[in-house]
Amino acid sequence: MVGFNTLVQSGTTENQLFGNQPQKVVYGSGADANYKALLLKWAKRKMITQKVALALIDATRKKGATDRIPSYWNSYYCLSNMTVANGRMYGSYCKTRCCTICLAIRKAEMINKYLPVLKQWSDPHFVTLTVKAPKHHRLKFIADGMHRAFRQIREKHKKREQRGTGKKLIGLRSLECNFNPKTHTYNPHFHIITQDRYTATTLQNEWLNKWTMKFTHPVAQHMTRIDNREKVLIEIVKYGSKIFTEPDVKNKRNSKVPPTIYADALDNILNEFSGRRLLQSFGFHLPKVQAKPKPTQTLITNFQDMAFDAYTHDWINTESGKAFTGYRPPPMLNYLLQNGIDLEKS
Repeated sequence: MVGFNTLVQSGTTENQLFGNQPQKVVYGSGADANYKALLLKWAKRKMITQKVALALIDATRKKGATDRIPSYWNSYYCLSNMTVANGRMYGSYCKTRCCTICLAIRKAEMINKYLPVLKQWSDPHFVTLTVKAPKHHRLKFIADGMHRAFRQIREKHKKREQRGTGKKLIGLRSLECNFNPKTHTYNPHFHIITQDRYTATTLQNEWLNKWTMKFTHPVAQHMTRIDNREKVLIEIVKYGSKIFTEPDVKNKRNSKVPPTIYADALDNILNEFSGRRLLQSFGFHLPKVQAKPKPTQTLITNFQDMAFDAYTHDWINTESGKAFTGYRPPPMLNYLLQNGIDLEKS
């Protein structure tokens, strides 16, 4: 796992050790400044995040939802400034749900946490539980109902296990929502990794009984045995919604229209899911780990300050003007970010 640490102080002081050399205090161990592949990925994600953040800001302004704008600006400026010293990179990140850099860091953390547990399960299954797609005005109501239904199912079988008449359900659940631009509807659904087939089939049957044919359908549910635990874990460790959406969700492969960022719909999803735990275990607890030590402080003197430039899509040395990563976005990504943003559909 690679993460950044917060810069807390910079300035020029005089003392016996360093004279008039500029000094800066950084926390933690930073990240490897020579990890070229990581640097290129972060430059790409930073570019995408800034474009998405600006689109989300425009979308919220049109709706008058100005309370969400500060969060989107936080994602825009995430990791805009970095300090490089002694082969390490230091910076601060926003941890917002629309920042692709922070999502990547979170994904690595979650995989490190849960993969050791999943590897101990003898017969894991992947389950998708969903309901009929609602319009935006009913999205929160349906999402609340999904959480309530899942909790009732879990508690029912927990009580049976306590009475010795049943088995506790064990798994890992994530909440995701997609947008259908053709029907202007939303598809909230649970992705679940279960410990065994019993849990998978029980969840599916109970879910269908809870929602009935009026609100869902057996064909919309999905269940399969897991062969590659890490691959499936990566699939469910997301943060709510895809950024790029296919205009024709039922004919993705043959669609001649490139993916689009539906900013208004993405803002709706991020807003409705705000404050919700999107990834949650049930029926088990992670092994206790020692508390993280407080970040160490280091006083550095021989350092380079970097600032991200939205036009070159790279961090630029503030003194020399030299690009840090050498990232060059592919033409298709440039095209999508310039022409593939829709502020109207929701």
